[in-house]
Amino acid sequence: MGLSPLDWIIIITFILFSIGISWRYKKLGESGLSGFFLGGRNLPWYLAGLSMVATTFAADTPLAVAELVAQGGIAKNWLWWNALAGGVLTAIFFARLWRKSGVLTEVEFINIRYSGKGARFLRGFKAVYLGIFINAMIIAWVNQAFITLLQVFFDIPSDQVLWYVAGGMLLIMFYSGLSGLKGIAVTDSFQFIIAMLGCIILAIIVLNSPEIGGVSGLKAKLPPAAFNFFPSVGDSGAVAGFGMTVATMFTYVGVLWWSCWYPGAEPGGGGYIAQRMMSTKGEKDSVFATLFFQFAHYCLRPWPWIIVALCALVLYPDLDGSEQKFGFVMAMKDFLPSGLRGMLLVAFLGAYMSTISTQLNWGASYVVNDLYNPFIKPSVKSSGLGDVAISRIATVILGVLGVYITSFVETITGVWEFIFQCGAGLGLVLIVRWFWYKVNVWAEISATLAPFVVYGGIYLKRLQFNALHEGLASEELQSLQNEMWYFDFGSGVLLSVLVTTIVWVSVAYLTPQTDPEKLRSFFAKVRPAGSWGEFGTADNSNVFPLIIAWICAVVMIYAMLFAFGKIILFTLSDSIPYIIASVVGFIGFRYFAGKGELFR
Repeated sequence: MGLSPLDWIIIITFILFSIGISWRYKKLGESGLSGFFLGGRNLPWYLAGLSMVATTFAADTPLAVAELVAQGGIAKNWLWWNALAGGVLTAIFFARLWRKSGVLTEVEFINIRYSGKGARFLRGFKAVYLGIFINAMIIAWVNQAFITLLQVFFDIPSDQVLWYVAGGMLLIMFYSGLSGLKGIAVTDSFQFIIAMLGCIILAIIVLNSPEIGGVSGLKAKLPPAAFNFFPSVGDSGAVAGFGMTVATMFTYVGVLWWSCWYPGAEPGGGGYIAQRMMSTKGEKDSVFATLFFQFAHYCLRPWPWIIVALCALVLYPDLDGSEQKFGFVMAMKDFLPSGLRGMLLVAFLGAYMSTISTQLNWGASYVVNDLYNPFIKPSVKSSGLGDVAISRIATVILGVLGVYITSFVETITGVWEFIFQCGAGLGLVLIVRWFWYKVNVWAEISATLAPFVVYGGIYLKRLQFNALHEGLASEELQSLQNEMWYFDFGSGVLLSVLVTTIVWVSVAYLTPQTDPEKLRSFFAKVRPAGSWGEFGTADNSNVFPLIIAWICAVVMIYAMLFAFGKIILFTLSDSIPYIIASVVGFIGFRYFAGKGELFR
């Protein structure tokens, strides 16, 4: 079933409205780098928070959730639910610090925290690694979701679909390059509201279709373990519940959130999350924006996606492997009437546009502020182009590179796990560098590179295993698998975290300390808590109440997440323990946040 004229009217109206918003903020974007990349540092908390959550609501996210649910039921969402503790930690301990730092990008932080040639190298390396390489990978996996949408809805051949993606990228490059961050943030907010409404409507329609028969029908058609909210050790199977080893369970709950670098969930804040925190009106707005992001990210967004994903298991049982992501889009195509089909396409288009526009703007900020201006500009003749013009050129280059990399990405969740593995162990140094003067640039460099060495070793062992296991008897194969225990995701991450932590702590003690004047300057500007020796006397009196406030906030948001799920899938009475836990968590958070002067 194709699109009706009404569907096309809705889609075109949405695109024109998005361009109109960007045009409205064109002058601010042309006011300089701060206007283009930080919206003039004047965003209210709700706009910055909505922009954060809109960016993480990409076109790929519902499809990745569909894959996760198909592979291990609701419980496999712990692959990303685990990051809540780190997100709340960022809101409570780091949002104010990022706003006070006064830097334009996360990478520029290196310039005010470290000294010497190592700092110059790390700034340039991260500008390329994060702003170009990782950014292109993120754009590529988001494009993969857009490709899924185009193929299912419009039957576009696989050898032609990249041209359509390129067309979409051109549109986004135009409007994101027009206004900079302020226009992107306002457009994000509009797009997020449309996207959430669309997904809620889809979930209601599909769940109550004759093929499903409501919640009772859905529960009758799937194994009970598919509805478990928590993983079980030892279970396995596509919808028999999310099974994992003890190491993996410990890794998910106790390690990933603080140890692993991951875009949008960087320990201590980073990337476009730091960009939004630095773009707010003040420190209090930065805290409010980041707290709102955690609530919306974990409590408002997931359940419509999960409901549709569960229904897709019943509706499309023949999908397997990477095809599982198609179930979400097939449900859109098969169950939505004219008009609503256009609205859902707009919802996905909005989710796609909000993420890509942010990635382009954020990546361009690194390329211009941390690569071009400090390294390239001083050694070339004047081009006659201003910083904003260079930023727009960088936006286009990143968009083209993202389209190219798209052709090499096959699965969404596979990229998620790859980035987790290559960032395992880096997170702790990103947290500690704010609070301990001993952390120097060589410690951060070693923490950045060590996970790649560990992952490379595991990858080579996997190749060796694949070469050896052919023709082995089952007992011999099991013995070989036991010897290579680090193949398991959780065990591999734990190994990488352990090795990386040992490496960077050793390097911090064995290499020259950061220049004392740089440390004094950093402390005087940011005034962090922690241990600063002779370089500053930190006020640590608020640390303990803020730690308790953090624990209470994590309990509150997790309890709200599960309360919503119990209400939707089970009964109101089943949700009461979670509602009580949420209320208690909220009261504790408000009390201890006040004691810690979080909102002063």
